[in-house]
Amino acid sequence: MGPFGRGGSADSRYGQGGQRRGGVRWWVLLVFGAYLGYYYFSHRQDAAFTGRKQLLDASMDQEVALGLQSFEQILSESKLVRDPKIVQPIETIARRLIDVGPRVEQALAQTKGIKVNTEWDKFEWAVAVIDSEQANAFCLPGGKMAVYTGILPVAKTADALAVVMGHEIAHALLRHGSERMAQQKLMQIGTVAAGLSTSDMDPGQRQMVMAALGVGATYGIMLPFSRDHESEADYVGLMLSAAACYNPEESIGLWERMSAGGGQRPPEFMSTHPSGSTRISQLQGWMDEARAMQAQFCK
Repeated sequence: MGPFGRGGSADSRYGQGGQRRGGVRWWVLLVFGAYLGYYYFSHRQDAAFTGRKQLLDASMDQEVALGLQSFEQILSESKLVRDPKIVQPIETIARRLIDVGPRVEQALAQTKGIKVNTEWDKFEWAVAVIDSEQANAFCLPGGKMAVYTGILPVAKTADALAVVMGHEIAHALLRHGSERMAQQKLMQIGTVAAGLSTSDMDPGQRQMVMAALGVGATYGIMLPFSRDHESEADYVGLMLSAAACYNPEESIGLWERMSAGGGQRPPEFMSTHPSGSTRISQLQGWMDEARAMQAQFCK
């Protein structure tokens, strides 16, 4: 029997040069955990329209600047539609949704007993129409928005297009872009902490641990957060479109058409977006509230 016990060897417990291999450096996790806790609680605030706690890592001024930079780059690489017959109706929908926004926030704040905290004066709204087959639209942080012509035959009506645009505007109002940056920063800090705390482990075992943590973070944290953002934007967008006097029930047909034309999709737990059936079910659950919002603002 060797000097290291039955079946043991120097190489199994000591690295190159005789440095002892250990397990997890718990003190590293404690230090990083303390910082993560500080970061988390010092960057939280109440989300507009819904009141949930959200983590933000940028000021509104920073969001506006980042959104403008991205918008200018996208437009420089895109073919813009200039036909007023196409552009003006889209601009009208955007204007109606934006104009009603502060009153919707106030109404929801009174109903839910939450704060009104949107910095409306910081937004720099603009909408462009991009000639593309993509059935898509977006609204960047700060209010720069684009609608792709490929979404028009899917929407079919101004009411359904208002639901689409309301959803995208809601992303900007809810500051989901800044929230994603904060979440990614937390993930990066956590990855660094995990890497340092396992640096003494066997390389093969360490690789498996890091891979497992990466998969767990993706499917257990980032993707659920993304789906929650989409559902939250669906809700706020529906309220905006209803208050702007568009028919909220058009949202159901819209998502039925979107689901039918979407092709093969991954399971919901592997996706950044809720499934079409989940979205339709949620929209149906919010429909009474949307009708009440429409009745309040569209007498």
